[in-house]
Amino acid sequence: MKARRIGLGLLALSGLVTGVTAAGVLVLTRRTKDRHAELDDVQIHYTDEGAGEPVLLVHGFAVNADLNWRRPGIIKALSADYRVIAMDLRGHGRSGKPPLGRYGMALVHDIPRLLDHLDIERVHLVGYSLGGFVALKCAATYPDRLLSVAALGSGWEPLDQTGSLFQSLSALADELEAGRAIGPLAGHLGTGRQQPGLLHRSWVKVLTSAFNDKRALVGIIRGLPDLAITADELQALQVPICSIVGAKDPLVDGVRAMDGLVPDHSVTIIEGADHIRAPLRRELLEALRTFLQQHSDAS
Repeated sequence: MKARRIGLGLLALSGLVTGVTAAGVLVLTRRTKDRHAELDDVQIHYTDEGAGEPVLLVHGFAVNADLNWRRPGIIKALSADYRVIAMDLRGHGRSGKPPLGRYGMALVHDIPRLLDHLDIERVHLVGYSLGGFVALKCAATYPDRLLSVAALGSGWEPLDQTGSLFQSLSALADELEAGRAIGPLAGHLGTGRQQPGLLHRSWVKVLTSAFNDKRALVGIIRGLPDLAITADELQALQVPICSIVGAKDPLVDGVRAMDGLVPDHSVTIIEGADHIRAPLRRELLEALRTFLQQHSDAS
């Protein structure tokens, strides 16, 4: 009888684990019906909903628009007041995955290309993590196409600075190219910087091992140095910039480094939040909405 109870308990536990795993896979793979545009001979998928001033959302590394923006409720909240476009970056999600060498600045050039496709002159650009680096580089490259830029969960990482994000990228790309999963890019910021937590490390390893095209991610990583901007470029930015980051995010030091360099720069640091949890926090959405309202064309 005791053995039978143990057997039933193990069976129930197995069922629970299977159910949780299945639910996790569903969350990671379920996508919202979207549209696509041919940009630079690459198919870029996006959603377009709501009405008002346009807001373009750009997701982070190894995720997609739904995971980064829809699951935390950000698209739903913003689309009550804005036209919200959420794109899958090239190399990610349902978008095309071109060969190595067609990433880097192409991620930035895809922003005005998509705006042209949608017949939008200027947009509020919001990026998270990798998307934040894309957004800042876009602000330096295409300021005339932007109403404002919100770089969330990302900061300034100089290309030639010891301990910068860009120092270990080649080794990370080699690991991925060899078929091994990798942890967060921000886990290689050097000594003295906040390190990613267990959830962040586990999340990225799962995403890079099972839910993405590794060759495309290698192309993304090898092209990242092209997104670096200089102190002079930061000081010359003509677009209002907003930084929102968790206090426990490895990239928070990069946000602090921008302060005093960017002419029009607002900063919100969310206490107790890390890179994974910040998008789920009410403070992030509230700070973002306040920033967008302050820099509306109608304000």
